[in-house]
This record gives sequence, structure tokens and C-alpha cells, in this order.
Amino acid sequence: MSSEFPRAWVTIDLQALKKNMSQVRAHCPDSKVVAVVKADAYGHGMEQVARALKESHTRLALFAVASLEEALQLHSFDLNIPILLLSGFRDAEELATCFEANIAVVIHSWYQVELLQSNFDEDFFAGERQLWIKHNSGMNRLGMGADDCVNAFKELHKCPDAKLVLMSHLGFAVDVNAPASRDFTQSQIAEFNEVRDQLVQANFNSVECSMAASAGILTLPETHYQYVRPGVMLYGSSPLANETGEELGLLPVMTLRSRLIAINEVKAGAAIGYDSTYVCDRDTRVGVVSIGYADGYPRSAENGTPVIVHTQAGSTRTRLIGRVSMDMLTIDLSGIEQVQIGDEVVLWGEGLCADEVAKLAGTISYELFCKVTARVSYKYV
Repeated sequence: MSSEFPRAWVTIDLQALKKNMSQVRAHCPDSKVVAVVKADAYGHGMEQVARALKESHTRLALFAVASLEEALQLHSFDLNIPILLLSGFRDAEELATCFEANIAVVIHSWYQVELLQSNFDEDFFAGERQLWIKHNSGMNRLGMGADDCVNAFKELHKCPDAKLVLMSHLGFAVDVNAPASRDFTQSQIAEFNEVRDQLVQANFNSVECSMAASAGILTLPETHYQYVRPGVMLYGSSPLANETGEELGLLPVMTLRSRLIAINEVKAGAAIGYDSTYVCDRDTRVGVVSIGYADGYPRSAENGTPVIVHTQAGSTRTRLIGRVSMDMLTIDLSGIEQVQIGDEVVLWGEGLCADEVAKLAGTISYELFCKVTARVSYKYV
């Protein structure tokens, strides 16, 4: 099929991205913003997203990425906005590479402190260097305990040009009204504040802090501190368990679309697709859509997962029937007037929140976005 009529394609709405960024500013008027663009901007295209965010009305303090490769790629775009490497560096060579490219680094383990100490006298350490010291406040992934964080501050403060930030990450803030989530989160906040207070008492009078990602931004103003790190909310989806991005007033940035390539009349009692996971309870008009799990649509999507069909008569919400296969999926077209081959089908995005689709696929929108494959073409608007 020609590039003018691709079999499956994604549309990225950069204006919606900018409006979601304005929501961050509305929630955190006094915090500096670190825009998270790791994993190719959650599958949206790192360069296009970073350039659009730079052009937004919100001034960015930094971009954040997860790997050194991502940091160097972002650095090559010459956007003149600092970059934060969330995973930090693994050895002296990576440390030198970061400093040569003026990439800020997260210090999450004591071996990194020792590497920095052994390189204080090196030329690449000259000039202001941002060092974000990560406290493990209870997530038990990356980060140091309270004593190591305080000692790291003391040691790294010996470098006169080092700009130090204390950070942590919320691990269970999906529903702060639920007792388990609330209790865990409040424990994290209390531990983090205790470390900050120890640093203040140790004469680090102006300790800058960062804890809130999207969930904290939306529900926990006490975690906003000096820096916030919006991620999935920039892309229009919710980090919260019981609310979709749409319900939070966020706009979808990615819309995944495909087309009908066949329309079949299937008798009652007949099965659809592999493993007969759906049996028609009535005579059913079935549409075949040219997208499957090789394009990134989740094979785990259940019968009943919503899609939207656009016809000459308008837009109709309908449902997935039958198992998703590698290159196609099947949908119920019963009662949809004037439907024909080539009509457009929205799998998630405009008019259909990715959070809703993700729930019926047993996953989260983050994974949907990141798993769209190279077979799918991208259009930026």
C-alpha cells in the first residue's frame, strides 16, 4: 500500500503535548520542570518531543533520560537544555563522557561517590557539575540509605563547583486514597524529609530536592519541592489507578490508527480467529483491521476492548472480537452504517484513551506507547 495510505500509522499531536506541559506548570507553579523523554519519549519520538517542549511556554530546567546512549543522542540535537542521566554512570569512562558532554548524573550507589572522589583533580571536573544524589526512601531499586546520602553530600560538596540535588522516587502513589498506597507513600515522604533535615542541620542550608513524577505532581503537592519530573502525563495518560488521562484533563498525544481490509458476514455459532476465543452469539458483521502484535497492538487485549471506526456516516465505538494475531485483528461491525473497506480505525488516542485500552490488555499505557514497532509509520502534527 502506498505511503499515502499506510496499513498502520501513528499521529503525534505536539500541540496536545504542549498543553499537557501547561498542566504540569498549573499544578507546580513554583517548581522547576525536568521533562522525562527516556525510551524515545515513551515511544513518541525523542527529538520531535524535546524540540516541541523547548518551544512550549514552560521553561525547562532539564531533560531526563535513562541511558548514556539516550543522553548523547539528545545532546547531539543541540537544544541548549541540560540533560539528566537517571541511571548515572557505571565507570570512570562513562563519567568522563558525561562531563565532557555536560550531562548531569544521578549518584545512586557509593561506588559512584568513590569514582567521583578519585577524579576530583581531573580537568573534566572543572566547571559547574550537577550531581543528583538519590535516596532509597523505600522503593528498593536504585538509591542509597540515609547515612550514605548524607555522607555523599559531605564528600561531593568538597568540589566547589558541584551543584547538588537530593532526589528520590515514589513507588506506590497510584491511589493515595487507598490505605496501602497512602501509608507507603507517607512513609517515603517522611524518610526523604528526614534526610533533607539532616543535611540542613549539617549546614547545607539550601538543599534542593526532587521527588514527584507524574503521580506526585497530580496528587501530592507536598512532594513538589524545587524540581518535578513529569513523564507519562506529558503524553496524555494517567499514572493513577482509578482515573484515565482524559478524566484528569490531559490530552492524548499519540493516536494509533489502521484500516479495514476485509468485511465478512459470520453466522451465529461460528468462531473468530485463533483458538476460537470468541463465538458469535448472532449473525455478525466482522471487520478485519490491518494491525496486530507485530505492530505493537497487545496480543493480550481481551474481547470487548474498544476501538473507534470512522465511516462516511461518522465515528462509532465498537469492540475487539477474537484473538489479536501478528498482522491483523477482528472487530464487531454490527449496526455500523455505510462501513466499507479502507475505513479508518482508531486503536487508541483521539477519542479513545490509551489507559482504557491498556486496562483491558492487562498492562499500562506506558507499555502500549513504547511497544509500537518500526512497521508503523509516524506523522507529527
